[in-house]
Amino acid sequence: MLDSTAGARPSRSRRFATFLARDGELVHKAQALRYQVFAGEMGARLHTLVPGLDCDEYDAYCDHLVVVDQLSDRVIGCTRLLRDTEARRLGRFYSQSEFELDRLLARPGRFLEIGRTCVAPGYRGGVIITALWAELADYATQRGFDYLMGCASIPPGPSGFAVDAVYSQLSPAQLGPVELGVRSRLPVPAQQRCQRDESGIPPLLQAYLRLGAWVCGDPCWDPDFNVMDVFVLLSLDRLAERYERRFVGLKETEHATISAMV
Repeated sequence: MLDSTAGARPSRSRRFATFLARDGELVHKAQALRYQVFAGEMGARLHTLVPGLDCDEYDAYCDHLVVVDQLSDRVIGCTRLLRDTEARRLGRFYSQSEFELDRLLARPGRFLEIGRTCVAPGYRGGVIITALWAELADYATQRGFDYLMGCASIPPGPSGFAVDAVYSQLSPAQLGPVELGVRSRLPVPAQQRCQRDESGIPPLLQAYLRLGAWVCGDPCWDPDFNVMDVFVLLSLDRLAERYERRFVGLKETEHATISAMV
């Protein structure tokens, strides 16, 4: 993984560079992108600490993974990573505001939470998500995490949230064991539900599922974003073999491919 710990910047020989943001300016650019996508495009009510930025109390405890378009020096993709050690300092994971996770978090192993993932308009063809996942897989394996977890959002269609229709598209192997005890703190209200699936499964959730992730429990309604969030858990041991090779074993090949897509 490219890391600016020592003050080094990624090479300009590639158009897209993915690395951890170590300085405040890059973090602010990521927060500005999040604000643009979540507030500007989605109309979310953000309880931000800084006007024009999606900035909350979790940010100071997170590592921020960014994708930079080096032709324009823009942050065009980002996600934030909350380690279990930092969650203990803070007192909770973000997902715990939406789901009951006590039984899950009591299991042995280390947990890494993924959140606030977004990509700028004009860059949403899959290359940027691939770049983020490649670096994320490297981050998780190098630091010895056992589980990746987070909330994947599904927007409503014109008629509402098609909870049953969406869940009917999931195979039994994609549903987490009941004994994990994951429960929604705010179920989707009955008046917000519909039977017709007009939105489908979003690309980010599809990426989780292709990697072997579980959807655990029922969805939680997030009124600030007006989405239903599903809790996703991915064991590093469950990574599909082709994706483990792709994201961990073939890093240089991935970078070369991304570099060529100018």
